[in-house]
Amino acid sequence: MKNRVFVTGIGTVNPLGLDVESTWQRAIKGQSAVKRISLFDPTDHGAQIAAEVKSFDADARFGRRDARRMDRFVQFAVSASEEALNNANFNITDDNRDRVGAIIGTGIGGVQTLGSEANTLQEKGPRRVSPFMVPMMLPDTASGQVAIIFGARGPNLCITSACASSTNAIGEASEIIRRGAADVIISGGAEAAITPLTIAAFGNMGALSTRNDVPEAACRPFDHDRDGFVAGEGAAILILESEAHALNRGAKIHAEILGYGLTNDAFHITAPASDGAAAILCMKLALKNSGIDPSQIDYINAHGTSTSLNDKTETLAIKQVFGDYAYHTPISSTKSMHGHLLGGAGALEAIMGVQAIRKGIIPPTINYDQPDPACDLDYVPNKSRTVSVETVLSNSFGFGGHNASIILSSVRNKETPAPNV
Repeated sequence: MKNRVFVTGIGTVNPLGLDVESTWQRAIKGQSAVKRISLFDPTDHGAQIAAEVKSFDADARFGRRDARRMDRFVQFAVSASEEALNNANFNITDDNRDRVGAIIGTGIGGVQTLGSEANTLQEKGPRRVSPFMVPMMLPDTASGQVAIIFGARGPNLCITSACASSTNAIGEASEIIRRGAADVIISGGAEAAITPLTIAAFGNMGALSTRNDVPEAACRPFDHDRDGFVAGEGAAILILESEAHALNRGAKIHAEILGYGLTNDAFHITAPASDGAAAILCMKLALKNSGIDPSQIDYINAHGTSTSLNDKTETLAIKQVFGDYAYHTPISSTKSMHGHLLGGAGALEAIMGVQAIRKGIIPPTINYDQPDPACDLDYVPNKSRTVSVETVLSNSFGFGGHNASIILSSVRNKETPAPNV
């Protein structure tokens, strides 16, 4: 028997809110966080909108000196980790730190630092480039800083697989716990890539929505009139814990990581394969790993980027995996509200899945106004839905052909009951 893996804590900093509760309340109300970009002047850009984290005071949180030595994505990761640890009521001590890890994904890492220091080099010369630039920009700095600040000396990794990064991070962390190499892992993802450089690059690819006049309506997954994704930023962290460790300390159990699948399209560096073959395989592997049937999935949190190719291909893949049951399974894309957190997206969406299980509410896909004949499933349009949710499938797909799926479940009706469910 494999070790069971429980979610015992959750934390987030994202465009909808600076904690889980405020995020959830805005999500179930169907509120959009998309506005005109304020982090820089976007006037010369085709896409001038994004979902930014607002009212995050890094100086107050870390002190001015330490804040200046952390890229924004790392600040988000540390803050979300603190909330998650507090939510889990778990303290890292000398007695347990060697069995506590940190595995945090990011698609891009410290691109704000890299862009800023590149400008410094051009404008002021090499002697003015910060000696802190390298550790600030490295993608693994989030997991490293979390380990340093909270004292976790166990397995430590950064997973970088584009927009699948944090779902892969959660999946790989679960597998490490299953094989007995750690008792607790701080896992999730972080991203802060709303910069002139990245917005220009994504925009020139034709990947971003240019619905600048109505930002709140710009991200519209599965809608016929979708025209691209909206960049978001933030972090989301889950505390993953082995069954034995959680039960021994009387932890409150939010959900169980039931299964995990990952594949690659082996097709194109940015576009998904039109037949969805590897996405299909990915979901099937997650189901097989979980030991459940597609009919047991109560809700799918879709990758749902609001791009023409992704939404159509993901819908096709879901139909192939679920058959007729696809038409009876609620699906939503919360990116419609918080934007696309890139490497941090999967972890935030996993938290949405955990909350759906805990609260019995499925958050909506907002801005779904014009049905697309190629996207004809139940996308929980525009309003949240109150329904019992026991098991959730969450999908993440990324540039490079990366596909990752995790399955989250309530621990009710399991052979080994957990306390404080």
